[in-house]
Amino acid sequence: MALYMKAAEILEKVEQKKGAVKTLVYDSKFQNIKQLFALVCETQKYSSVLQEVINSTKLLKETKLRIHLAEVLVYDLLIGHGLKCGGTWKTMMLKHHSRLQAALARIKVKRKVSRNRDLLPSSFQQTQDDVIPRYVRVNTLKTTLHDVIDYLKREGFSYQGTLSQLEDLDRLSGKTFLCDLHLQDLLVFSAKTDFHDHFLYKAGHIILQDKASCLPAFLLNPRAGSHVIDACAAPGNKTSHLAALMKNKGKLFAFDLDAKRLSTMSTLLLRAGVTCYQLANQDFLKVDPQSSEYKEVENILLDPSCSGSGMVCLRDEVSELQDEGRLQALATFQLGCLNHALQFPQVQRVVYSTCSIHSQENEEVVSACLQQNPGFRLVHLLPNWPERGHEPFTQCLRASTAKTRTHGFFVAMLERRPLQTHEENLPIITTLPSGGEGKQDTHPSDEEQENTETADEQPTNPVSKKKRRRNRKKHKKQES
Repeated sequence: MALYMKAAEILEKVEQKKGAVKTLVYDSKFQNIKQLFALVCETQKYSSVLQEVINSTKLLKETKLRIHLAEVLVYDLLIGHGLKCGGTWKTMMLKHHSRLQAALARIKVKRKVSRNRDLLPSSFQQTQDDVIPRYVRVNTLKTTLHDVIDYLKREGFSYQGTLSQLEDLDRLSGKTFLCDLHLQDLLVFSAKTDFHDHFLYKAGHIILQDKASCLPAFLLNPRAGSHVIDACAAPGNKTSHLAALMKNKGKLFAFDLDAKRLSTMSTLLLRAGVTCYQLANQDFLKVDPQSSEYKEVENILLDPSCSGSGMVCLRDEVSELQDEGRLQALATFQLGCLNHALQFPQVQRVVYSTCSIHSQENEEVVSACLQQNPGFRLVHLLPNWPERGHEPFTQCLRASTAKTRTHGFFVAMLERRPLQTHEENLPIITTLPSGGEGKQDTHPSDEEQENTETADEQPTNPVSKKKRRRNRKKHKKQES
């Protein structure tokens, strides 16, 4: 029953605008985060239908349940995978099962639909059509892409080669799978493929991670032996990806404020075979960039708390947009984190990412940061990527269900500008017309003219050079 109580509590807080679903779920300290997240998201999607069923059957009056608890229970009973509780709660809900089921059937008849999903608002139905495939990242710290493909083929899976276009994903069904076009260690399966009980997952050989979530580490691509910071690290998938790219060599500093999440992350990293990390239960904003401990840090991955509006199961854009105050608070926090990351003296590249669709948390944060840090510039990422950042920040990447078949995401990379050389700082000398008052004497020196002639004519006879030099000196004496 703890699952339903916690889900109801989170739904109530979301309704009261006390936080985004993703943040509240991870802050809940619930043991099975994935199960809780799925229940909250699905209940939220069907909320209007569930409330109609509950009201028409007078369930609250007869059971004394609170509305949010009733919603999660009715969802699992009628639409989900069945109640996951026992005792008096289950007995009570089963007692009303027939009436609740009949009420749902009447709603379908009234709306002239036959499937539960057709009862969803149009915005949700669109995301149901743009089904996100199951992405599986091969953990190269423990195995290889070839070995995983071979293992799966022996289990009856059918490997279809490398994805060549987005439409290839539409052909995925059953046990067919592809290798991703952009990330060579990423495999793509049909949406309904489940690996949570698979040996490869439990052994840490594969990581279940959305493609968009893999982009930040992939684009940062730290070299083996380097020093890297993962500023807001939990739950740890990006951290394990960074470690794989680093080949477990060097130092990977991972920070997170939540001790519980950090503990869960430690278990994940252990299963993934990561050994080069150093976890710290610390606010990244309070980390001293000038500390000698971080003097060799050249790369930082920053994926701060955000609205989570890009997560497919949330789709609460309207309520998010109405709460400008919360979006502004998030953007202020994100900008503070990004500015702080650029203060590390040796940092060369910082990847900034969010799972938000709002420009206020994405392009606007990057714009403000670049204005405050002129020593950095944007890197143009993956030129062939199908969805770009909003103008004028097309160097950045966006992701969405429709255009990239992933969750909504944003990625930007800021790079330190190279120091200008002495030659680059020299003024450009332009020869002006001679004669008239106020004209600058811009005749080049003998040495400059000699260099110019050498560059243009490339004479090979040293005697000719001496002769020209004598003629110039003679000409000067005549003028004086």
